[in-house]
Amino acid sequence: MSPDAPRTSGPAASIGNLIRRPEFGTLIGTIVVYVFFASLGGKVFLGAPGWSAFLTMAAEVGIIALPVGLLMIAGELDISVGAVVPAAALTCALVSGHYDLPTWYGVLAGLAVGLMIGFINGYLVSRTAIPSLIITIGTMFGTMGLTLGLTVLIAGSTGVFMTPDPVAKLMLGESINFMFRVTIFWWLGFALVIYYLLHVAPWGNWVFALGGDRDSARNAGIPIRRVTISLYMLSGFAAAFVGVSQVLTFGSAQVAAGQAFIFNSIMCVVIGGVLLTGGAGSVVGIVLGTLTFSIVNQGIFFSGLDPNYGSIIIGALLLIAVMSNDTFRKLALSYVTKK
Repeated sequence: MSPDAPRTSGPAASIGNLIRRPEFGTLIGTIVVYVFFASLGGKVFLGAPGWSAFLTMAAEVGIIALPVGLLMIAGELDISVGAVVPAAALTCALVSGHYDLPTWYGVLAGLAVGLMIGFINGYLVSRTAIPSLIITIGTMFGTMGLTLGLTVLIAGSTGVFMTPDPVAKLMLGESINFMFRVTIFWWLGFALVIYYLLHVAPWGNWVFALGGDRDSARNAGIPIRRVTISLYMLSGFAAAFVGVSQVLTFGSAQVAAGQAFIFNSIMCVVIGGVLLTGGAGSVVGIVLGTLTFSIVNQGIFFSGLDPNYGSIIIGALLLIAVMSNDTFRKLALSYVTKK
């Protein structure tokens, strides 16, 4: 290197590289919304009640948003997660509540339902030319219909109660000091595993390749069908996990539950900087996007604002996040090109 060449190392370079990352816009958004609602919510929002509220919401939405984000990076969508959550919860409640089998039988049955629906989605998407949006909408309504029909046929109602095993409840449905749900730690565990899969393991390169150019990925020898099926099975498993944890926490399951997870998870992913067209995104961004979304939702309650303004704030946040993430992405790309 020439002595006159500019140096690209040191604290200044590190800060510059951080600013150019697409997740930087999401990080700024997270800090801004937290400071804003903290100023309105006061000590209650800054204390344990506020943190437990938005972290609990972030954990449930975040567990689903992580694999949904992987699918969107790969250029696919999964709308069926909203039906998998109640289907898995009711399966667990029917097996361990209605039929009074051991709790872990119900847990495994509920998770199996999610894996099965995920496999069906992945198989249909990889074997047909039908868009994933249409396929997962179809499986969503099919799952909803089967869940409602079988629950009424077996239990005679749209809700089922169960008393979970103490060990199962401790692991999947317990609350620390009656505030912090154990699912928060599961969310962190999911994030670490998916971070490794996407950003460390070679499998992550395949996911990015699918979202970038599917034909080129196929020509490069990437097993696109196997990757697609595994992505949908991971999404179904995550949604089923949330459903099972809910029934173990509250001791009951209802048919009319889970629909909010569809758009909430997609919003968290988009706020986190994942492109709707696929090929770009990160686990860190998805986690930050989930935190931002949850802080806004719970901050409205703690700040005493009119809940009717919640949708306006979230909609504006989504648009601002998309524009800012796009700006930081262009900045990063222009920097790489110049370099």
